[in-house]
Amino acid sequence: MTFCTYTEALCDKSINNSLLLLALNRDIANLISNNTSLESPALSEPEEVGRLRNSNKPKDPMEASTINIRLADEIRERCPEFRGLAVLANVHNTAYCEELWKEIDRFAAEYRARYTTESIKDMRPIQATRQAYKRCGKDPSRYRPSSEALCRRILKGDALYQIDTLVDLINLVSIASGYSIGGFDADKIEGDTLTLGIGKKDEPYEGIGRGTLNIEGMPVYRDAKGGIGTPTSDNERTKLSLGTTRLLAIINGYSGREGLPEAGHYLQELLRRYAGSDGGEIIEF
Repeated sequence: MTFCTYTEALCDKSINNSLLLLALNRDIANLISNNTSLESPALSEPEEVGRLRNSNKPKDPMEASTINIRLADEIRERCPEFRGLAVLANVHNTAYCEELWKEIDRFAAEYRARYTTESIKDMRPIQATRQAYKRCGKDPSRYRPSSEALCRRILKGDALYQIDTLVDLINLVSIASGYSIGGFDADKIEGDTLTLGIGKKDEPYEGIGRGTLNIEGMPVYRDAKGGIGTPTSDNERTKLSLGTTRLLAIINGYSGREGLPEAGHYLQELLRRYAGSDGGEIIEF
């Protein structure tokens, strides 16, 4: 069965005309209108703020999966504006999806025609993430948030890396919205809880394609075994692969809630269109 079949109706201008949110004020929305524990370091006790459960339950009730998402006090104190959105979905990943890349290429061409690298300084979600790094103790120019790195790559005229369908569509949403988005294989997460805290000195972390990453002073999601995701890079241990059947995507809004629902719905639409998914469950936290 092919999951990235093109459907003309889904590319009508009426679809997704609210995306690109506040990345560069609301006029940027026009761009997509043509597309539619290893024990973690000591932390203060976090408050549970979100819970996801697959709507498509496994045959074995014992395998039913619930993922709780919490914010540590240190994040609440340094990043009080933070709001997050998570999508948990059953998916079918593919190595390449031609129709998705047609959409990405159309978007990239329009994006380059409208903006330059100087425009990034006005993109609220990116600048808010940079400020969050500074508040947590990290230099955002040395360790760029992934959304900024992707936007800079496009605006310099370079092609996006083609990884696989899930990673590629997450990258599209990240550029369109300005949010850094973590994409995880939900079946590789240890335990039932993710906690967003701040990286500690010498905390072990293997960034995807980067080797050992110094995450001291960087916002980081941790499961029962350790760190799995930062705005700069996710961890090799929980990365997406062609064998991934359950996706957990987390959209990080250090600029607040405005624009998060649109980004989440756009992600769900792309999953329906290109990843054989019903869009999954979505929560804000």
